[in-house]
Amino acid sequence: MTALLRAEGLTRHYTVSQGWFQPKATVRALEGVSFELQAGRTLAVVGESGCGKSTLARALTLIETPTAGRLFIQGQDVAGPRSRDQRQALRRQVQMVFQNPYAALNPRKTIAATLAEPLVINTRLTAAERRERVEALAQQVGLRPEHLRRYPHMFSGGQRQRIAIARAMMLQPGIVVADEPTSALDLSIQAQILNLFMDLQERHGTGYVFISHNLSVVEHVADEVMVMYLGRVVEQGPRERLFAQPLHPYTQALISATPSLRAADRRVRIPIHGELPSPLRPPSGCAFHQRCPRAVARCAEVRPELRTVEGRLVACDVL
Repeated sequence: MTALLRAEGLTRHYTVSQGWFQPKATVRALEGVSFELQAGRTLAVVGESGCGKSTLARALTLIETPTAGRLFIQGQDVAGPRSRDQRQALRRQVQMVFQNPYAALNPRKTIAATLAEPLVINTRLTAAERRERVEALAQQVGLRPEHLRRYPHMFSGGQRQRIAIARAMMLQPGIVVADEPTSALDLSIQAQILNLFMDLQERHGTGYVFISHNLSVVEHVADEVMVMYLGRVVEQGPRERLFAQPLHPYTQALISATPSLRAADRRVRIPIHGELPSPLRPPSGCAFHQRCPRAVARCAEVRPELRTVEGRLVACDVL
């Protein structure tokens, strides 16, 4: 079965200025990321701020062009030569839900106009057909008919995120990239939005790339988890195995820091000392060795590659 989304060695570098009379530097935001996403499945991408999660999201949604690597959407190579119409058709297959729903919505447009806009741009539906689809999808995300005549500032944060999700689903995309979609919401509202994501996935068979730093959320929604550190994947595998027995020291530290109400579910905290290294000057060898409690001399010299260990991929040589 052809994957909805497939990345092979996806890489994104930025050239930045360092000031007067200084040579330009390269920010290695994304380095050799590979994965597959099937219909009706959720891939969660986790890691600290600065690990490359949002850069990956921009590459997957075709907002930015990768520096290297290949990206396939429903079997079609996005990086290959395409006409304008072909690239526009591919873009319709992948939509994004942003972290801040208020910033993502036009304050001058009613909710009906906001939801209808993708249909106006990308389809030849009549006004009546657009209105019918807008009303149907608004009902699916929990909005009432009178909400469609209102403006974004008249809604709560949770309601605005429902509107943003409805807009992303309006073109019936095969893939939705959700970049921290619940981090700005209260806990009770987070649960409602997560359940909405899962309901829509079951109804439409959508594949999700769910980007989050909240591992409690990830454990609830993910089928597969990809842990990133300084632009690289350090561990990737099924959610059950990864949470039951994380192998990479960085994954172990992240999961140990996940809060839990039940004492039986709490883990011994594994502290991570120091700050995330600069992507301008990444350390030699394993990027995590300066903060890793299990690092040995070899870790500072040789960069570990992903290898299969106990049913998942791990980039660590001291296992």
